Amino acid sequence: MADEKGVEQALDRLHETGEDKDKVSVGDVVEALGDRGYGPLLFVPALIEISPIGGIPAVPSILALIIALFAVQIALGREKMWLPGFLRNLSVTGDRMKRATDKLQPVARWLDRWFHGRLEWLASDKVLRVAAVLIVFLCLSVPPLELLPFASTAPMAAIASFGLAMTLRDGLLMALGFALSLATVAVGFGLIGGG
Repeated sequence: MADEKGVEQALDRLHETGEDKDKVSVGDVVEALGDRGYGPLLFVPALIEISPIGGIPAVPSILALIIALFAVQIALGREKMWLPGFLRNLSVTGDRMKRATDKLQPVARWLDRWFHGRLEWLASDKVLRVAAVLIVFLCLSVPPLELLPFASTAPMAAIASFGLAMTLRDGLLMALGFALSLATVAVGFGLIGGG
């Protein structure tokens, strides 16, 4: 089973933050998830983008910027995550945060039950750093993909897989992240090529 740092527990923390505050800032999210490792800082914004909130114009690009900042720091081996003030202060209502986490809870329970500890060598620190570099490139693909409704979901699915792999130390999810990254590149070239 997944340990106390599973997906469901990360969402519980965010839900509690939404209950405690009228507005939940990115800084509040980082603070709520900060001691849980890098994974939640990647998968939570990616899951938010995949949720209906991701349909709000500019939200996918803002989330991609936040994820990219975290990914660069992961690739560089930083232990404490930093964000500039203007990003730390971006917020959603506490009610919206609670609704989003409520919708994601069943998926989180399922993930925690079935995904953990497989192909652990693929969840090593060196592989995590390689994945972090790839995540930066995936984030760069989001703004142009945002022009097509929900097209930015493709790179965010790969990022969510990487973040989940980091959280659950699951190498199979890490492999899925690499596969989804390749699929995202193929989709991107297909869109650019017009076919």
